[in-house]
Amino acid sequence: MPRITKFLVPLLDAGLVMLAYLLAFVLRFDGIRRIPVQHIDQFWMFLLVVPAIRVVSNSAWGLYRHVWRYVGTREAWALAQSVLTGSAGFALLALMSGQRGVPRSVVGIEALLSLVLMAGVRLGWRAYVERRGGRLAEGATRTLVVGAGDAGELLVRDMMRNPERGLLPVGFIDDDPAKRKVRIHGVEVLGGREDLGRIVAARQVDLVVLAIPGAPLKDRRSVLQLAAATPAKVKTLPALHDIIGGNVTVSAMRDVAIEELLGREAVVTDTSLLGYLRGRRVLVSGAGGSIGSELCRQIARLEPSSLILLGHGENSVYGIDQELEAPSGLELFRVIADVRDEARIDEIFVHHRPEIVFHAAAHKHVPLMEENEVEAVTNNVLGTRTLAVAADRHGVERFVLVSTDKAVNPTSIMGKTKRAAELLIQDLATHSRTRFVAVRFGNVLGSRGSVVPLFRRQIEMGGPLTVTHPDMRRYFMTIPEAVTLLLQAADVGHQGEVLMLEMGDPVRIVDLARNLIKLSGYKEDDVEIVYTGIRPGEKLFEELRVTDEIARATDHPQIYAMRAESAPDPQWWHPALDRLETAATSHNPARIRSALDAVVQPRGAGMPDGAVMQPEATP
Repeated sequence: MPRITKFLVPLLDAGLVMLAYLLAFVLRFDGIRRIPVQHIDQFWMFLLVVPAIRVVSNSAWGLYRHVWRYVGTREAWALAQSVLTGSAGFALLALMSGQRGVPRSVVGIEALLSLVLMAGVRLGWRAYVERRGGRLAEGATRTLVVGAGDAGELLVRDMMRNPERGLLPVGFIDDDPAKRKVRIHGVEVLGGREDLGRIVAARQVDLVVLAIPGAPLKDRRSVLQLAAATPAKVKTLPALHDIIGGNVTVSAMRDVAIEELLGREAVVTDTSLLGYLRGRRVLVSGAGGSIGSELCRQIARLEPSSLILLGHGENSVYGIDQELEAPSGLELFRVIADVRDEARIDEIFVHHRPEIVFHAAAHKHVPLMEENEVEAVTNNVLGTRTLAVAADRHGVERFVLVSTDKAVNPTSIMGKTKRAAELLIQDLATHSRTRFVAVRFGNVLGSRGSVVPLFRRQIEMGGPLTVTHPDMRRYFMTIPEAVTLLLQAADVGHQGEVLMLEMGDPVRIVDLARNLIKLSGYKEDDVEIVYTGIRPGEKLFEELRVTDEIARATDHPQIYAMRAESAPDPQWWHPALDRLETAATSHNPARIRSALDAVVQPRGAGMPDGAVMQPEATP
């Protein structure tokens, strides 16, 4: 059927109104030939006048700007208002024509018939388009929609209106028992989430779409996990506030992000904890790294007076500098320096006078640091000492060390150096006016060297995905949420404390790999997973706190504070740190490892290398 243009629609309406007008007289006088003689002249005159009135009224009510295939209640209401308006004009002219004019009953009958005919043609065209879409849907993607609410209804309506997109809705899933067997746009609610796997198999579903953007995260994740276990592909709608104008359409669907399957509640942002950055001079070390660059992004939005981007790699510092859009009044300084260079660090503190320091510069890759003990110690321990001592000497208000859960009962070189860094700031906290705190969190999704980018590259290459051990588990956070909590933790922590972020439940790495394969559009059989064995320094499980740490709740529900029963004893700590520095200059791996063990496990405390700890509940 040719497309009805905007020029033909008014002509079609005029014809329908003319037909309604004729039928009104036929019904009123039981036939066209029985029209009384006194009404004949008026009959012929209004035969052209009434269609003209209707077309003008329809135009005034915007009916010719509507697309028929999308006609709905709004368009029906506009048509009803237009008919009432036109009938008022018709009745006024009929009244002015006197006793020999058009009977008033004809005016009413014509209004009803015009409304029925014009609405019927519009609804009929929509039904034709949708039925045609059903016929064209052979070979289309069979789609199951989770959620028979407003979002699901709008999504299915859009699928049926746009059959060329190749999506055929075969059913709804909804947990509300009252909706079972109900049909929406002819599509049946087939069951609840517990029936998802069975329905996917029975209805040969190709695609499962989550249309529950307002549902709690726990419910969304539960359905996502059930859907990911089926052979069907999975897509979702974003949160309602992220859908432009609330317009739920097929184009709003997106792939499921791996973060949505990781068992974490959304981070609570307490803006009252971020005011301490406003108007301050802030220095971020490691500014070009994954954590450091996100720190810079978020800090820049919190109105500091200046932001010092300190980094060793010029390209990474240049990258974050180019990305940042400095608000009015914010001074940005790009500083290329090595945190191990005491003279250079002192010069930076003298020149820029930072009031708050976030120390994110560190070597973090566990297997690489097993092979590069000197770099791990000099950068992560001695570099931290250089920066922290400078902060103390120059009267910095706060110093925040970015630490890791690998510092808890560490078995790797990297973990031990980060634990040494934590002990170092705890020692300084005993006599400094600077508030020293450390913030400890787990693996960060998407950071350089993390497992998710590795898996994605391996999937692009066709596999295999390399997993070290089937029982390997880790805590995960996204970079933005980790940094958001880090910034808030910096304010709630007391002198010398280690802040622990709520990490959710640990995730099996092999499950992460399987989910990524699924979310990339492949079946598990398409991409092989191979186990390569635990690497040097790795543990099966990461832990959340050291044995002698005492936990306390903070003002933030997702941040916990840990305080050691006592600070490092200066009688062993300072000599041990000096011996570690001397060992680092010797470039003797065995000597470095021995000296590092003496720093983090004094007097035989702690755990032996290679020990595996079971995961501990969040305090």
